[in-house]
Amino acid sequence: MAGRIPHPFIDELLNRVDIVDLINSRIPLKKAGKEYQACCPFHDEKTPSFTVSREKQFYHCFGCGAHGTAIGFLMEYDHMNFVETVEELAARQGLEVPREDGDRPTGPDPRPLYDTLEQVTHFYQQQLRHHPRASSAVEYLKRRGLSGEIAAEFGIGFAPPEWDSLIQQLGRNAEQLSRLRLTGMISEREPQSCYDRFRDRIMFPIRDHRGRTIGFGGRIMGDGKPKYLNSPETPLFHKGRQLYGLYEAQKAVRELKRLLVVEGYMDVVALAQFDIRYAVATLGTATTPEHMERLFRTVPEVVFCFDGDQAGRKAGWKALETAMSHMRDGREVRFLFLPEGEDPDSLVRKEESSRFQQRITEAVPLSSFLFERLATEVDMASLAGRARLAELARPLLAKLPKGLLRQMMFNRLGEMVGVDQAGADTGQAPPLTYRKQRAPLRAFLGTMPPVRRAIALLVTNPHFATAENLPSGWEKLTLPGIPLLQELLEILQNQPNLTTASLLERWREREEGKHLGKLAATLLPLPIEDQVQEFHDTLQALARQTLGARTEALLEKAAGGGLDAGEKELLSQLLARKAPR
Repeated sequence: MAGRIPHPFIDELLNRVDIVDLINSRIPLKKAGKEYQACCPFHDEKTPSFTVSREKQFYHCFGCGAHGTAIGFLMEYDHMNFVETVEELAARQGLEVPREDGDRPTGPDPRPLYDTLEQVTHFYQQQLRHHPRASSAVEYLKRRGLSGEIAAEFGIGFAPPEWDSLIQQLGRNAEQLSRLRLTGMISEREPQSCYDRFRDRIMFPIRDHRGRTIGFGGRIMGDGKPKYLNSPETPLFHKGRQLYGLYEAQKAVRELKRLLVVEGYMDVVALAQFDIRYAVATLGTATTPEHMERLFRTVPEVVFCFDGDQAGRKAGWKALETAMSHMRDGREVRFLFLPEGEDPDSLVRKEESSRFQQRITEAVPLSSFLFERLATEVDMASLAGRARLAELARPLLAKLPKGLLRQMMFNRLGEMVGVDQAGADTGQAPPLTYRKQRAPLRAFLGTMPPVRRAIALLVTNPHFATAENLPSGWEKLTLPGIPLLQELLEILQNQPNLTTASLLERWREREEGKHLGKLAATLLPLPIEDQVQEFHDTLQALARQTLGARTEALLEKAAGGGLDAGEKELLSQLLARKAPR
């Protein structure tokens, strides 16, 4: 849809959203004085340095520098773009996102496509209940042990065998056909000949983080090929980024600690039937870096589940290679290889939930899988074989981010090779150090240049802009930051209800926005009564600086004998004034 989201709507949205509640729904926060704290979700740390201010509706990490508003947090944590984030927060508040005309289009409006896919989901569900051929689908699901409740929770449906059932129902005009085509629900042999992409299949809606259908997976009930058919790439659906069942897992388990990655839709649903509610599936593709980031944004532990045959172990190795560069300290990856001929769906029905849960708990750690696999490829009884092991392992271990896990893995390699430090990391791990005690904030504030100090105080306390008797005259200074300080004051004086969060969002797309966020974070814990006087004194000091600059200019001009009567009078007045130091 062309047009921007109006600033007043974003202001209102940020006023309604409580950033503490939002972040606490993702990571547990603890009260620390007036603020809330946690270990930062954006970098690995042992001591909490991630601070959230309910008063300012702002977060900041003193460790890695991450900072922002509720919008910024959701964009970073859930990997959403700006528009998706605003729509997500608006939906939570029961608000419709407005648009305004403008010359900066944000792209096509995706909402009609979401609406179409929601109608398609409902159509397939209706067909499962009422189509004359649906009995075979119902019997299939019953044979697989699925209850009606689980089928309804996952939105399972049935695509009729006819070539144009969906088109007849939802493609009655050119606009509807266009939406079906854009969402990948119909295919074309020729420009004038289209047909339903999914026919005679059990249908699994694929949902995004908000529960909206973005695509489908269809499973054939017989022995035909392909067994699974996914939606093609569309404006809404990108299979290399999505995980089937993640929405349902997050909805079922409030605080997920682990995710089990399986290979098929039926595996996810069957495990849910047996109360294993943390399974997800990749969509017919190998695990991608985008998958890994999404998994680790959700949980600290990921267990990959594969068949125990050669193909399963090969797929497991590919997943390991992808995972290596994402293995920061505090993250864990394990591998579960099932008995040959079994998949999660069949095995959980044979041995019940408790035994399958035990298998997950006892899954092989990444380090063991890596070294055991490489050890089978060399002769560990010979020096040449152990040297070969080091040669094979080092490129893989080099992918690990620097940290304790990386060092331990290199140490393990050295032990296996049998020579101290033979497999050691070439980059020395930094020694452990204690965090230095921070200097008092008032002392730090005093070291900031006056213009920057004034901007920081104003962004942190927007209501300062409407204080009475603010010093003036500083506006004539030709220092960096003066135009920005003027602009901030004008906006806040015209719109006195703006908050720190809404102010920062207005500068999101401007270069100064990054600096404003950092300045706001610097002053978070400083007592408000100190900040009031500091802001007034800083503007007053800038005003005196203006007078000083004007006095020096007139004195320099006077030395050349070039002052007129008015300038002489002004210089006399300036010299007579005794500005306090």
